[in-house]
Amino acid sequence: MAGSALESEREHLGSLLEALQRCVYFLDASERRVSWPLRAEELEARKKDVDLFESLAAVNERFAKLQDTLGASMRHAALLAGESAETFLKVLAFFEKVGILESMEQWQVARAARNLAAHDYELEYAGIAEHFNQLHELAPTLYQEAERLLGFCREQLHIEPVRGDFGEEFRAAVNRARGQGHE
Repeated sequence: MAGSALESEREHLGSLLEALQRCVYFLDASERRVSWPLRAEELEARKKDVDLFESLAAVNERFAKLQDTLGASMRHAALLAGESAETFLKVLAFFEKVGILESMEQWQVARAARNLAAHDYELEYAGIAEHFNQLHELAPTLYQEAERLLGFCREQLHIEPVRGDFGEEFRAAVNRARGQGHE
């Protein structure tokens, strides 16, 4: 019985890793529909451009989903690696120590931006531009952390995404982010 419970947990992590790749794919696709960096004047001039603001709404949602999925994947991977996942700070500390996260502080900066994405109803176009430009600057770090987590799960836990349907697109998105000078 314990063996089947462990296998179920391993399959769950494989599903989370698949979802992680899918999140990167869709955030990258949404970001490519926007001309970066955004400027307040452009946003104000296009304030009724449904396509632009739908793309920005998708960036908001998909950034938040990516960070949430990355967090859930890290927590689950830590448990399967036998690490303490009693608090999320312990999970973050472990993954910083093993080189998955650049830093806990960087994660918290992205989390704060994610929370603003979910709750900010900014009406000043300069603030809107600043918010989305920050998400755009932070996204490549999340992509690379996802890539490193996938490597950790493959090498240390011998767990891969369940289907691999988004593997090629995931790698392309990570490579594109690196090519844009985001490190």
